[in-house]
Amino acid sequence: MARLIWLMGASGSGKDSLLLALRESAPDRVVVAHRYITRSASAGGENHIALSEHEFLRRSEFGMFAIEWQAHQFYYALGSEIDLWLASGLDVVVNGSRRHLAVAQQRYGDRLLPVCLQVSPEVLAKRLRQRGREDESEIARRMQRAAEPISAGCLTLNNDGALERTLRDFSLLLAEVPCRDTQQNSR
Repeated sequence: MARLIWLMGASGSGKDSLLLALRESAPDRVVVAHRYITRSASAGGENHIALSEHEFLRRSEFGMFAIEWQAHQFYYALGSEIDLWLASGLDVVVNGSRRHLAVAQQRYGDRLLPVCLQVSPEVLAKRLRQRGREDESEIARRMQRAAEPISAGCLTLNNDGALERTLRDFSLLLAEVPCRDTQQNSR
């Protein structure tokens, strides 16, 4: 049975880099989904589909999203195409939200595979400073949030080192973790 791989991690942990690398060299039967966000495509960071708030709300009304949420003054969604991909037997990797994991668990049940990308505090602080988007007080807040305990049942994937190693470890993790249920969960 196909899995929805809900990739989570603190800002600066390397989610965007890992997702980009997976788009280039994903394991067999694994695809990476884009998120739909009411944020400019030129805002930097993740490769996403930028929508106006009006268009986002229209698409939501038309049932075009599998999951949607709000955070940081933006709307986020995963398109209903992920359900088609799962139904065709593909594992789907998404840039998930730690705060909205419960919504995904309720919707996908045993088909959901939560993966927490982790880096050491030293590496995280260095990455946040290097990207230059936050001042020191914002970095301190992000560091504090990153120190919160990970969600129960979340598999961890370390990203302190080279991205190639993280890619290899991600593939090994998928191979080692069998699907937990053979029945599809419905919406």
